[in-house]
Amino acid sequence: MAAILVLVFVTLQRLAELWLARRNTAALRARGAVEVAPGHYPLIVMVHAAWLAALWLAAPWQPLQLGWLALFVVLQLLRVWVLATLGRRWTTRILILPGEPLIEGGPYRYLSHPNYAVVFGEIAVLPLAFGLPWHALVFSLLNAGVLWIRLRAENGALAGLRPNVRKP
Repeated sequence: MAAILVLVFVTLQRLAELWLARRNTAALRARGAVEVAPGHYPLIVMVHAAWLAALWLAAPWQPLQLGWLALFVVLQLLRVWVLATLGRRWTTRILILPGEPLIEGGPYRYLSHPNYAVVFGEIAVLPLAFGLPWHALVFSLLNAGVLWIRLRAENGALAGLRPNVRKP
């Protein structure tokens, strides 16, 4: 039962984030934001949806590993910090808003892509919390491939904005 509660939480969290991302994306586009490298976006969605679906298929009958679950909770706190720092600029797409400086506060003081670090951790840690190391390995490798594509595109798009920084 505990595993199902965790899966329900993660599923509802992801659905809420998709709603938030769509709202923020629409608002950013209305302000003139331009999407960069949208071609890989369906691949990201597919990997993340498959990860969650695989967990729903395998995890409900697994006992929870509390150490891994505690680490997952820490990752959720870091996720909230990232979202709070970016505010209305957080989205699941790569959007560049001309004239707006990059955000360097919050977790961005320490990492250039803290959201991706959190997601990378989640993809590995949650399956481990259910005792599913093969799920962790397979989806971590798939996610690493997608992140490699995404980071190249995003870093290229952000390269011209780096000197112009704002601290929230």
